[in-house]
Amino acid sequence: MPEDRLINAPLEDEMRSSYLDYAMSVIVGRALPDIRDGLKPVHRRILYAMHQLGLTHTKPFKKSATVVGEVLGKYHPHGDMAVYNSLVRMAQDFSMRYPLIDGQGNFGSIDGDAAAAYRYTEARLSSIAEEMLADIEKDTVEMVPNFDEKLKEPIVLPTKIPNFLINGSSGIAVGMATNVPPHNLSEVIDALILMIDNPDVQDEDLLRVIRGPDFPTGAAIMGVKGIRDAYLTGRGKIVIKSRFHIEERKNGKEAIVVTEIPYMVNKSNLLRDIANYVRNKSIEGIADLRDESDRNGIRIVIELKRDAPRRVILNKLFKHTNMRSTFGIIFLGLVDGVPKTLTLRQTLQLYLQHREEVVKRRTQFELDKAEKRAHIIEGLKIALDNIDEVVEVIKKSKDTGIAKQNLMKRFGLTEIQSQAILDMKLSRLTGLEREKLEEEYLQLIKEIDRLKTILASRDALMQVIKEELKEIREKYGDERRTEIIPQEEEDIDIEDLIKEEDVVVTLTHKGWVKRIPLDTYRRQGRGGKGVIGMKQGAEDFVQSIFIASTHDYLLIFTSKGRCYRIKVHQIPEGSRVSQGRSIANLVEFQKDEKLKSVVNTKDIGEDKNLVLVTRLGTIKKIPLLAFRNVRKGGIIAQIINEGDELIDSKLISPGDDIMLITKNGSAVRFGENLLRPMGRSAAGVRGIRLRDNDYVIGIIVAKEDKKVLFISENGYGKRTPIREYRKTGRGGYGVIGMRLTEKTGKLLSAMVIENDDEVILITINGQIIRIPANGISEVHRATQGVKLINLSIGDKVADVARIQPNEK
Repeated sequence: MPEDRLINAPLEDEMRSSYLDYAMSVIVGRALPDIRDGLKPVHRRILYAMHQLGLTHTKPFKKSATVVGEVLGKYHPHGDMAVYNSLVRMAQDFSMRYPLIDGQGNFGSIDGDAAAAYRYTEARLSSIAEEMLADIEKDTVEMVPNFDEKLKEPIVLPTKIPNFLINGSSGIAVGMATNVPPHNLSEVIDALILMIDNPDVQDEDLLRVIRGPDFPTGAAIMGVKGIRDAYLTGRGKIVIKSRFHIEERKNGKEAIVVTEIPYMVNKSNLLRDIANYVRNKSIEGIADLRDESDRNGIRIVIELKRDAPRRVILNKLFKHTNMRSTFGIIFLGLVDGVPKTLTLRQTLQLYLQHREEVVKRRTQFELDKAEKRAHIIEGLKIALDNIDEVVEVIKKSKDTGIAKQNLMKRFGLTEIQSQAILDMKLSRLTGLEREKLEEEYLQLIKEIDRLKTILASRDALMQVIKEELKEIREKYGDERRTEIIPQEEEDIDIEDLIKEEDVVVTLTHKGWVKRIPLDTYRRQGRGGKGVIGMKQGAEDFVQSIFIASTHDYLLIFTSKGRCYRIKVHQIPEGSRVSQGRSIANLVEFQKDEKLKSVVNTKDIGEDKNLVLVTRLGTIKKIPLLAFRNVRKGGIIAQIINEGDELIDSKLISPGDDIMLITKNGSAVRFGENLLRPMGRSAAGVRGIRLRDNDYVIGIIVAKEDKKVLFISENGYGKRTPIREYRKTGRGGYGVIGMRLTEKTGKLLSAMVIENDDEVILITINGQIIRIPANGISEVHRATQGVKLINLSIGDKVADVARIQPNEK
């Protein structure tokens, strides 16, 4: 080796410099996506190569080998399998929220099956991928030489879609990594439009629009803290849980049916892990495990043994297997070739800046093209106006070059205009062609004016971007697949993500619960037939129905005197005829415990009291603040004596009167001041003295100027002024509340009612009727009332709910 080619350098310095060069090459050229189009170089080159091949979504498929060869030979001289694997992933609908490749053949599966060799599969661009390449021929992005400097390739795609967020990305570079989850296209575009309309929009407003990641495999994200951390700092951690439901089997057994699993979880490995845990007895109570998945979706059936503890089994499945997984979010991408960790706002801003540059360059390109054409047409118009002289000048010219010079000199034309005249066909001399030329010129002038307006005004430019985003949303927007379930411990600011609305909450005897928008039930007249409200299983019937806000707390009181607490929005929303979800999936009842009463309140910290009453007439007043800290497993609300059970609960304020109502129609009224506040462990005092075969059915808060509505089990009802029920003091037998006969049946419910209220009645067979309160007769205390609903043979009224004017 010649001496002049030898360089003496310290080894550690050379290693440091060389490794830094290698690290930057990996970071910029391989592992990290560009924040603007969300693509790594290999993915960008694949899409661009397919665009150059004309493989649009409307054209026939071509062998993947063709694409791989094109990419390797022209843009990406690396391993063929590295290119093919990247192509395969862009075609997998379980990997990409919005696949960029339309694949035909075996492109792998969620079970981890590998794709077929590239000589067998075929591919073309998906429709949404073409939006990423739109206008690339209009000088919208910078083009740089390829590896052998024979061709040009784009350093970034002009993309009309915010691909960095909607499809996400993952990659490990040297000393850093990115892990961007996919998002919902409609939500991201709504956030971009919000930023265009109000550049100073608050982060909280953006978080209301983009609720969280939206994975192609669905599942559910537990809590919002990790989402907020990621959006506000660039890093966060979220927990993803499988979606499942419980199916009842004919033999009395239950089955857990998993229909959605966390993102990037291998289904076959999940099944294998569950089987291993069952085999080594880490999870007991599972009788059978089957994979019934098909082209319509995932269906993993986990059959339980008879009387197996379902909740315990579910907890173990979530703890030991990938039915529950953690996704670490890192918003890291290349910004001007430099890796940066970004917040949600910065990510959206950088994408808008990219689109602003793209649209500006596109507009300038179109303006230059339009001006060039207008310039030529101006020359053609001059020629047509002086056609005889133009022909004469050309005829007298020695050659084309001299003809061009003579035309320029005679008519003041430019070289381009003169050449256009020389190239003009004789057919353009017809009158029709002259009119078309004039019309084209007028259109060009309008287009030039429009393009200049866009370039002269940033507001006009941003409006163009906004309209294009709306078109993309209209064309490709869809509903969320991933549900976000707030956890109690992560309930901070969760209300910002939940729409506040009044809903009907329905509970059945066997503990199925659901919520439905209130306007599902239209109002009918008294004596109507009603509508089907819920489909129950065998031997089940609706036990309770009430109106609440999605932001309310629900205090759930059980027959054993225990209290549980959840939010209304944590109750799954259902249709009018759906069964709902078991209450056991929302709260952990103890053995032989039955739900008896539900109190909804906006604020547990209110300075109010609760009154609790038992079936045998024991009553107790307790501060609402005693239920501020309710554990997941519930707390004791009242000590229940042997043979008794809690029957009802109500919120009261100072000065209220209390009325206890019995099954046989008796009513006792007394002031709340006759009850002293007690602790949660107290049993209470006597509220009413009962006659034989009678028991308490409920409690109402009575005011002198109000009316009370009585409903019997056979559908009879009446309104009576509360003033007709004199105060008799606590512990007495009371007075007649409603006269009952065999026709009316026993008393079912009593409640305070206003003239402009409405009432919903629901029967044990699921019939529902909604009627105005002023349509119910107002009669005296000792009467039986009128028929409110026509019941089928064997049917009875199960429950009643009052709708107040602000709930309508």
